[in-house]
Amino acid sequence: MPVIAVIGDGQLARMMHTEAIELGLSLRVLAGSQDASAAQVTKDVLIGDYTSLDDLHRAVEGAAVTTFDHEHVPTEHLRTLIAEGVNVQPGPDALVNAQDKLVMRKRLRELGAPVPPFAAIETVADAEGFWDAVDGAVCLKARRGGYDGHGVWFPGSREELAEVVATLLQAGTPLMAEKKVALVRELSAMVARTPSGETKAWPVVESVQTDGICTEAVAPAPGLSEDLQTQVRELARNIATELGVTGALAVELFETVDVAGQPEIYVNELAMRPHNTGHWTQDGCVTSQFEQHLRAVMDYPLGSTELTAPVTVMANTLGADEDPEMPMPQRMQEVWRRYPQAKIHLYGKGHRPGRKLGHVNLTGTDVERTREAARAAAYFIVHAAWPND
Repeated sequence: MPVIAVIGDGQLARMMHTEAIELGLSLRVLAGSQDASAAQVTKDVLIGDYTSLDDLHRAVEGAAVTTFDHEHVPTEHLRTLIAEGVNVQPGPDALVNAQDKLVMRKRLRELGAPVPPFAAIETVADAEGFWDAVDGAVCLKARRGGYDGHGVWFPGSREELAEVVATLLQAGTPLMAEKKVALVRELSAMVARTPSGETKAWPVVESVQTDGICTEAVAPAPGLSEDLQTQVRELARNIATELGVTGALAVELFETVDVAGQPEIYVNELAMRPHNTGHWTQDGCVTSQFEQHLRAVMDYPLGSTELTAPVTVMANTLGADEDPEMPMPQRMQEVWRRYPQAKIHLYGKGHRPGRKLGHVNLTGTDVERTREAARAAAYFIVHAAWPND
């Protein structure tokens, strides 16, 4: 079987493994530890460090293609591998746009994609000037490494901004700032692209964030007009093509309104891999994002992205403040007794407050009923009790 080397050991690699089996592919995982999420279920595991070129060499040897479940591998290492003839998908020229938010913003602006006003922040004076330019509507971001709400600050005053920027710059954190938009909701548009240029986009979904963490995705996005749905899917395709992305790409977006009260879209973030907002595709779509990512990086024909149900809701299960005494297998059985259609996906991770332990997918015909059921099922997985009981 062709071997796909996956750099990264999290739940995304774990769920790629399930799809690889069905595609006649074999996954090799470069993991940080033997008990990591993907390492638990994958036979071909190498323990190593993704920042070590020697460990990367061990992982990619003999593989048909090398891909990732995160964007943090040093681009200089990837360029070395490519120069040695290794098939790396996506390549470093694309991946850098998901590694550095300022690089991404500049490139998207060049492409004519809608992005909020932004600026590089290299001094406190830069930050104060941006504050004045946007009347204090400032979102400060670490250019690299932020996720799940980390690396983002919303200073409440010019003085607070100056203090935060001075502290972060002194600590060596590269920064940028962008104008905080009047948010209506967040959306996510996922697309997959092969090295030979075929693209397939999934329906645009509504993404619900709680304290910077995605807690829910509703597919398709409720109330999104057909014209805007088409526009956003085409935007995702264009970004994938122009940036040379291969594999799965998540384009996270802000929906706001213009001065005339009409919906307006801005690109927020890019992720060049399967993404939390695409987990619904496992049970609500003909081809899941994990299968499609593997097809894409192998340059296989892409699968259909048609819906298999009118509505699918994905609800994340985040660790409660305290782990309930009820064993997880029993919690799952209780959920299935009440919601036989629930699909529970666990990541093999130990309990920690706020940690992503898994997710629940439910399909249905009514948005609110399906959303309520998905939330209740996820709540029981976390708390071993039903909400409002």
